[in-house]
Order: sequence, then C-alpha cells, then structure tokens
Amino acid sequence: MVRVSRGAVTPGMWRREAGTVVRPAEPLPEPATGAILAGSRIVPGPTEWSPHSHPLHELVWVRGGTLTSRVGDRVLTVVEGHGLWMPAGMVHGGRATAGAEFFDAFFAPDRTPFAFADPMAIAMTPLLESLLTHLSCAGLDAEARARAESVVFDVIRPSERQFALQLPGDPRIDAIAEALLDDPSDARSLEDWAQLLGTSDRTITRAFRQTTGLSFAQWRRMLRVHRALMLLAEGFEVTTVSEVLGYAQPSSFIVAFRRVTGITPGAFFDAAAGPSGDVRNSVSRDQNS
Repeated sequence: MVRVSRGAVTPGMWRREAGTVVRPAEPLPEPATGAILAGSRIVPGPTEWSPHSHPLHELVWVRGGTLTSRVGDRVLTVVEGHGLWMPAGMVHGGRATAGAEFFDAFFAPDRTPFAFADPMAIAMTPLLESLLTHLSCAGLDAEARARAESVVFDVIRPSERQFALQLPGDPRIDAIAEALLDDPSDARSLEDWAQLLGTSDRTITRAFRQTTGLSFAQWRRMLRVHRALMLLAEGFEVTTVSEVLGYAQPSSFIVAFRRVTGITPGAFFDAAAGPSGDVRNSVSRDQNS
C-alpha cells in the first residue's frame, strides 16, 4: 500500500509532506507603471508559506501540481486550469506541491475596476494565462501594458468549480476534523467518534450541519476529494489514490468524486487541461472512465 508522507501537522491543513520547506511571506516586487505585477518560478520541493497578507489583490496558479490555501476556517484547493484569487489584506497561508510551476499576479486595488471580496477559484483560460505571462515581461512600455491589462480586466472570471472545504471550528468536533485532515483514510464511523468523544452521534451530526452545512459523511467525502485532487495532480493513478484515501474499490472512489465534482477524475483533469490536453502530470486515463 502506498502511504501518504508523514510529517508535522499544521492545524487546519494537510499533514506536511516530508521535506516541506516552510517560507515566510516574500516581499512584493517593485511597483510597475501599470495595475498588474506578474511573475513565475519553479517550486523545487513541497513548499509552505506562513500566514501573511498583501496590500494588493493576488492571483496565483500552478502548472504540474496543486496549490492549497488556508483562509480563516476554509481550505481551498486549486489544480491546473484554475487559479486562486486572494483579496488584498486577507490573511492566508499556502502550500504548493513539489515541482509545480508557480505563477502569481498582483493587482493594485485602486487601479482594478472590479472587486472579488472573497477568496475564490478563477478560470485560468489560455487567453488569461497568456496575457498575464505577457505582463510579466519587463520591457513592456506603458501603452502596451495598459492594453493588455484592459483585456485581463475584461476576461477574468470566477471558475465554475469552487473547491472550498469549510472547517467546523467547533470544539465538539474539531478533533474529528483534525484527525481526518491528518489521515483522510480514517474510516471510523459516526458511532465510533461519539463513543471516543463521550458524546452522541446526534450531537456530532448537528454540529457538522451547523458549522459546515454538510453531514459528517458528506464533509468527509468532500475532504477526501480535496486530498484526491492533490494526489491525482502529482501523477498517482486512481487505484493508488482510492487506496490511500481508504476506499475499498477504485469504483467507490470514482462515485464519491463524481458526487462532489459532478464528473469523474479523468474528465475533471481533461477539462483542466483545456483543448490541447497538455497536463504535465496527467491522470491515468485507463482507470478514470
């Protein structure tokens, strides 16, 4: 059996992979003449950024991996084809998988003619990615930069797929949430947890409904799909992912994935790849139909 790497636990986040580098917030680049500052870099190993905020709006996205962010009582996961918008001033931490190509773009609030008030997934269309890559070129003159920025403002849109996992933040069930974040394959039942915590399964059910809007089983399924996105993007096959997440059969995992996302893992990553189908760590197609 393939096991998830074991390391230190970060409250409200996945267990860190072995070798994860924890970095402080990086200083923003020098202000440009325009409204958008863009750049990219390779993340050589699994990397975590400590909680921080920026005076500018931030849009981050990755190729060849996943990005997970903790914002308050939510965990947000984005894969290739999707970006994460973080409003200015919002405290957040982040984690990127090893080998991911990490892109970011900062938007000056006073020169950005729209406002997404909450963190959200953004559809990283080929046009939007190309424009932001173009804006990362240092040699652009002011007029060329202004033209490209105006098109960015026109085409940037929230993704149809928003993957935010609401954490309970309730002392009655926080131990359950932390245990499942640490080990999503934990198969203990509602009754098992009630006995362990000295409470009733009705109390646990009510607490999950009140804090997350989901039942215990629905919340655990959502959490497992978040973790699955990371593993699949790293190139693990569906059979391996289903085993790591505690499913008896790959078919059971595929059904659970479809319940959360509306499509199978293979179809999900085909959609993320776009028309070209160019995903560096593609999901094994023979087990995703």
